[in-house]
Amino acid sequence: MPSAHLALDRAGLTLQGNAGPVTILDSITLSIAPRETVALTGPSGSGKSSLLMLMGGLERASSGEVTALGHDLGLMSEDALARFRLSHMGIVFQSFHLIPTLTALENVALPLELAGDRAARDKARAGLAAVGLEAREGHYPAQLSGGEQQRTALARALAPRPDILLADEPTGNLDSATGAEVADLIFALCAEAGTTLVLVSHDEALASRCQRMLRLHGGQLLDPVS
Repeated sequence: MPSAHLALDRAGLTLQGNAGPVTILDSITLSIAPRETVALTGPSGSGKSSLLMLMGGLERASSGEVTALGHDLGLMSEDALARFRLSHMGIVFQSFHLIPTLTALENVALPLELAGDRAARDKARAGLAAVGLEAREGHYPAQLSGGEQQRTALARALAPRPDILLADEPTGNLDSATGAEVADLIFALCAEAGTTLVLVSHDEALASRCQRMLRLHGGQLLDPVS
């Protein structure tokens, strides 16, 4: 399996608004090493989530280059990007994004099954057990608490043992105690698997747990890049 690594070279993102082009990210240069944990911080609208989406190939850079594991994401088709994410990236969103008609077990197993993994169900059960939800595998998202839904989403993201985990405000919809439990799980599971972690957070306490904190403002990185 290739080493986890993300790099942006003068990457920019410009979107077309009602009044004309709007620059969301402006010439971002950044390198993230294998196994590193990095927090993206900054005020609302500063471009944190957009930068995370560039890293995951969910948004395409308007300028510059974005590479993950040595692959130029800008040169890949949408199908190739989807396959690449399936094999190498886990993504956790603030709003969980679980499929309501699937049980917790089925939600976690889905990306493994799409990848053709014959042990998908067994790995999904192990993933749910790792986040303390082995007794809830037959429950649907509506039957789970917010914390349980986020832990299910975390299990789904990490069950394939991705090289990179991208987490966008993973504790933002949770109360402080539940959020702390989910944060502990994220760092513990990433450390165990050797997964590179990039998270977006308004929570300075959560962000400070990462090896490096980067601050964005107005679509630009304010911190020195190393």
